[in-house]
Amino acid sequence: MIIPLEKIISDYGMKIQGVIHIGGHRGQEIEKYKETGIQNGIFFEPQKLPFMECYVKSKQAGYETYNLALGNKSCRIDMNTAVPQLGMSSSILSPAKHLEQYPDIPFEGTEEVQMTTLDSFLNEGNINLDDYNFINIDVQGYELEVFKGAKKTLERIDYVYSEVNRDEVYENCAMVEDLDLFLSDYNLVRVLTDWGGETWGDALYVKNKK
Repeated sequence: MIIPLEKIISDYGMKIQGVIHIGGHRGQEIEKYKETGIQNGIFFEPQKLPFMECYVKSKQAGYETYNLALGNKSCRIDMNTAVPQLGMSSSILSPAKHLEQYPDIPFEGTEEVQMTTLDSFLNEGNINLDDYNFINIDVQGYELEVFKGAKKTLERIDYVYSEVNRDEVYENCAMVEDLDLFLSDYNLVRVLTDWGGETWGDALYVKNKK
């Protein structure tokens, strides 16, 4: 997370029952979630190697981790895999501006992963959404497709922390304005943006309950 979790909780009076973390990678945020008192957590990480590390960390923290990609359909699909840092930049989408901006991060293959929708996963697992009102999502330009598969879930979500783009970092990736428009249907309004990556950044959306 570019924007510190403690800051957004404090500045926006966030009351987080639980987090759905999409793109968990190696579970880098798990310790911070526990420190801030978040009791419930579900992580999704499709790549096998980072999943294993995320799984161990989440289990120790009392959270759950699943070796799944999320999107707008259920299928087997290839991810474009970046080699450094256990595939931190890997994406369902093909890299575009990313190749120019980060020439030291090569994409050298693909990994077949299982994809499902968040709505179907939570429904089939009988997950109580009263325990989860915060989504943290970082899926390298694929965020809008994940949201399209999470329409029922978004009705119950109070906060979304998402990576956003203002250039084609990945081919046909959604721009920040696309996410703004889609999430506005669920009364989720962008209140904070940090363009720490220049072409990409992080944004916080908060539900307007008025």
